[in-house]
Amino acid sequence: MFDNAYANLILDVDSYKASHFLQYPPGATHISSYVESRGGAYDGVLFFGLQAWLKDALTRPISTADIDEAEEILVAHGEPFNRAGWEAIVARHGGLLPLRIEALPEGMIVPTGTPLVQISNTDPDTPWLVSYVETALLRAVWYPTTVATRSKAIQWIIKTALDRTSDDPDGQLPFKLHDFGARGVSSLQSAGIGGLAHLVNFMGTDTVSALLAGRRYYNEPMAGFSIPAAEHSTITAWGRDREAGAYANMLTQFGGPGKIVAVVSDSYDLWNAVNEIWGDRLRDMVRTNGATLVVRPDSGDPLTVPVDTIDRLAARFGTRVNGKGYKVLPDYLRVIQGDGVNERSIRHILDRLERLGYAADNIAFGMGGQMLQQINRDTLRFAMKASAIRLDGRPWVAIAKAPKTDPSKASKAGRQAVIERDGGVAVLREEHLDGARNLLQPVYENGVCAPFVNFRTVRARASFGTIHAQ
Repeated sequence: MFDNAYANLILDVDSYKASHFLQYPPGATHISSYVESRGGAYDGVLFFGLQAWLKDALTRPISTADIDEAEEILVAHGEPFNRAGWEAIVARHGGLLPLRIEALPEGMIVPTGTPLVQISNTDPDTPWLVSYVETALLRAVWYPTTVATRSKAIQWIIKTALDRTSDDPDGQLPFKLHDFGARGVSSLQSAGIGGLAHLVNFMGTDTVSALLAGRRYYNEPMAGFSIPAAEHSTITAWGRDREAGAYANMLTQFGGPGKIVAVVSDSYDLWNAVNEIWGDRLRDMVRTNGATLVVRPDSGDPLTVPVDTIDRLAARFGTRVNGKGYKVLPDYLRVIQGDGVNERSIRHILDRLERLGYAADNIAFGMGGQMLQQINRDTLRFAMKASAIRLDGRPWVAIAKAPKTDPSKASKAGRQAVIERDGGVAVLREEHLDGARNLLQPVYENGVCAPFVNFRTVRARASFGTIHAQ
């Protein structure tokens, strides 16, 4: 799905790394590095996405044509080129990278500061290769993991509101946060793997490329679901005088028992749409159509407009009181807020609804660029650092950075291990395992991937544990 002009793995690199094969000390045979979140916006991370990179990038051998292209570009670019090193990989390993990559199980939630991935070379002539792939590997981990983590943190916010106010919190939760982010990301690849990362926690999406990523990388026939929905063009095309006709057409075309249809209702005047069109002229149609109408406000203050929309709909259509004492709109009527949605606004809206006596059942959320684009590597301070080296065939020697000007950037020393302890995890050096099982298990070695995990397994793992915004 994502094959393109950038498919040459030798060129998926920061420029300066092309010079690193000349920088390691004499006698260096092996390097070991790890990837972690050093902290940041959340108190934990939901690890996801490495498998997609392994399948896309590391199962395709490097070719002589790749080497020729990389040499031409990097030398002209001003960097030295390790042609002998790459040619040796083709000759000895069939172009498959002589690396060993270990990782936590995808879908696992761990505290920040826990190594998620560990990588070392298997050919003693290629210690330079470990750092060379950092650019691609780190990006393959930080982006989907950060999206999955943010989505998980929001899931907790919504779940706690449902637990307090809803009779069916578990049934409601999977469709309470919908991905609207496909148009707001920088690339098709981001939409696919980022959209799939969100679907680890929820079931609603309008990002079709996420469905393709689920099929290609995680053996998931259908990772998420959507419904027919209006946009402003399909409403304004009818003209202002026929706004009610546009709304009625949505119910006629997509309504019926068991159906759900969303209609953006603020192309002109949201309050007129709620009070006079939905709440008066089309009220009987809404009540008898059989479908669930989801009214979508799309402008104004996102902290107040969706709550006021629910309040006005309640005045026109009535409510029932559930078993926890909170008001719920009729089953044929709901609201979705897709503008200005983030952790803060979701929490504020749900809190305000609760204070007014409304259950969280009444509302769902759509999140676009805030979910898939308004994050970066520093959201969770992701880094890949070398932690051990072997010289002249001797055992591993621990190495680390310890910058005096910023102790928070100090790295871990030695080969890393993660073990289960006291209901959580603990990080220690590999030599201190003492028979305990290292959760960092091989997922790739010398061109061979471990059996791929399916998406249902990832979802099941992610269902254990919570993540909170800091």
